[in-house]
Amino acid sequence: MKTIDLRSDTVTRPTPEMRAAMMDAPVGDDVFEGDPTVKALEAKVAALFEKEAALFVASGTMGNQISLYTHEHHRGDELICDDEAHIDWYEVGAAAALSGLQLRPIAAPGGIPDPERIAAAIRPPNIHHPVTSIIAVENTHNRAGGVVVPLEIMRLIAALGLENGIKTHLDGARIWNAAAATGVPLSEWGRGFDSISVCFSKGLGAPVGSAVIGTKDFITRARRTRKLFGGGMRQVGILAAACIWAIDHQLPRMADDHRRATTLATSIADIPGIALVPDPPPTNIVVMDIAKTGLTPDQALGQLAKRGALLTPFGPTRIRAVTHRDVDDTDIETAIGAIREVFVKQK
Repeated sequence: MKTIDLRSDTVTRPTPEMRAAMMDAPVGDDVFEGDPTVKALEAKVAALFEKEAALFVASGTMGNQISLYTHEHHRGDELICDDEAHIDWYEVGAAAALSGLQLRPIAAPGGIPDPERIAAAIRPPNIHHPVTSIIAVENTHNRAGGVVVPLEIMRLIAALGLENGIKTHLDGARIWNAAAATGVPLSEWGRGFDSISVCFSKGLGAPVGSAVIGTKDFITRARRTRKLFGGGMRQVGILAAACIWAIDHQLPRMADDHRRATTLATSIADIPGIALVPDPPPTNIVVMDIAKTGLTPDQALGQLAKRGALLTPFGPTRIRAVTHRDVDDTDIETAIGAIREVFVKQK
């Protein structure tokens, strides 16, 4: 029985063509800035976002944390983010541990931050208050089910930072999905933001790697931060080559992932007790609240796994499926059958 792995879009494996690109990649020592394939990737990504420079890093969390550390601030300063942000939930308190930044999470219903709420959260000058130094936005938003933060909201937040002398950071691990879902170029999503992080192993299907994007001065300083964090890598062009291949070949086909997520969602929406959050899924993430089915996430996931469908827990009453390059239409139909068998059987 074939296993359909929908736990994340990070579970993909390199294609034969991607492996060939990795094998053929010219390499050098990247700490000495001597790896030509890494340089090519960095230039390519910077150009996609119409920024001056980029820096190849090991992971999305590293990209976020290098960005936060590199922005000028003092220990004890404050970072505004939403209360479901990846930086808050999934990065092991790194903003505090590494950069001395205090998080100020604010409510963002449905994953959409409200610029007025952000403005109200900016600390006024006061000896008793921390200084607001950074505003971070996640787009697309993982815990909100892959929702795309609208471009007009992004522009308002970038302008808010500029007006108040506060740095802005875009956690764009899945910004590729926002561009694919809307047709809006990547360059528009990061416009006005002081730093951007993107992930090549989410959505694009590279085996590993992320990038930090910004001005030349910022990236020069970020390179030093990367070394500080132990992220200096040597002949890493073999990985950068996979990322270049993924951008060239996977970015154009991401709409297929979104279509398959919609197919999955619409095919299970009528199951009693299942609520889709949101409904329909905006990109490639399908979140199901199963509170009214009589099953816990662990129970449901165990039964689904026996039927060859791997999903992941996503809260006390929710499970998540993520479509990606390695699942096709037949796989989605198999997963739909497994979900219907498990949950309809309960009634």
